Amino acid sequence: MASIADRIRPLPTPLSGQVKTDPVVQAFWLLRIGFTVAPILFGVDKFAGLLTDWQRYLAPGIDSLVPGTAHQAMLAVGTIEIVAGIAVAVLPRFGGYLVAAWLGGIIVNLLLLGDFYDVALRDFGLLLGALTLARLAAVVTLPGTPRGL
Repeated sequence: MASIADRIRPLPTPLSGQVKTDPVVQAFWLLRIGFTVAPILFGVDKFAGLLTDWQRYLAPGIDSLVPGTAHQAMLAVGTIEIVAGIAVAVLPRFGGYLVAAWLGGIIVNLLLLGDFYDVALRDFGLLLGALTLARLAAVVTLPGTPRGL
């Protein structure tokens, strides 16, 4: 039985031969890198506000449910996105499902808002990618590494 430390240890970088020859390993690492970097960058931008005015993407019904202002809600969203990206980097099997669930919430918010169906559809595609990452993480292992981490 694996210890807790073994379970939370990130996967070591695969042997270069695996990455060069195994499409499953290649797909896993492409998704893992993408779902680590993108949520962290989007999360950081919730604080910097360089890409867009994030508050306009918050449905009034959701805004009325959360305490504080829309800006404060977006800062909380940014924090969660950063944590989700780190979770994918450290525990891709869990992190993939976490990002998928988070994207599901974003999709519901966008559908409630009613103006961003195109973004909701794009996020549905990302949700499928996050689920794929979680499933690939269950089978991509290296010798001596607990399965699915």
